[in-house]
Amino acid sequence: MNLYELIVFGILSIPLVYFSKHVIFNIKSHGFYRFLGWECIAWLLVGNYKFWFQEIFSPNQIISWIFLIYSLYLIIIGVDLIKKMGKSRETRKDGTLYQFEKTTELIESGLYRYIRHPLYGSLIFLTWGVFFKHVTIPLLVITVLATVLFFITSKIEEKENTAYFGEKYLQYIKRSKMFVPFII
Repeated sequence: MNLYELIVFGILSIPLVYFSKHVIFNIKSHGFYRFLGWECIAWLLVGNYKFWFQEIFSPNQIISWIFLIYSLYLIIIGVDLIKKMGKSRETRKDGTLYQFEKTTELIESGLYRYIRHPLYGSLIFLTWGVFFKHVTIPLLVITVLATVLFFITSKIEEKENTAYFGEKYLQYIKRSKMFVPFII
């Protein structure tokens, strides 16, 4: 990475740090690992921005766009269901959660019927979509790291959700997959 790209990465990191300030030093919170995953995505964006529209019909670009579109689908549907059905309330006392994450109802319908973590799945597909814009070994390492970080994020969030929702959430885990319906 050249100096210009490092500066851009630093600029992208400012809002990530700001919006993660409540969890950035709490390694027991899912938000800590999510922040590190977001940083990996920022690094990938800086590393691959110049290849975004090159060779648009190459296999890598086609894979990239499929992942990016699926990522967009997951985030739109996931957030919509959280807003409509999650019943976010201040009564859920957890300083590590954003307001929209303070759901008081377990969502088990729509997309959530099949996958527990559409928002983290979205970030994983976003990560791989950006990576496939221009494949390099160093960016592969960052991509795998981001994927692992989002997996850890999801596992920690499952512990937090189990603590809040109890047995109902444990049963939900048994009926659903983490990121991709019917697969994983």
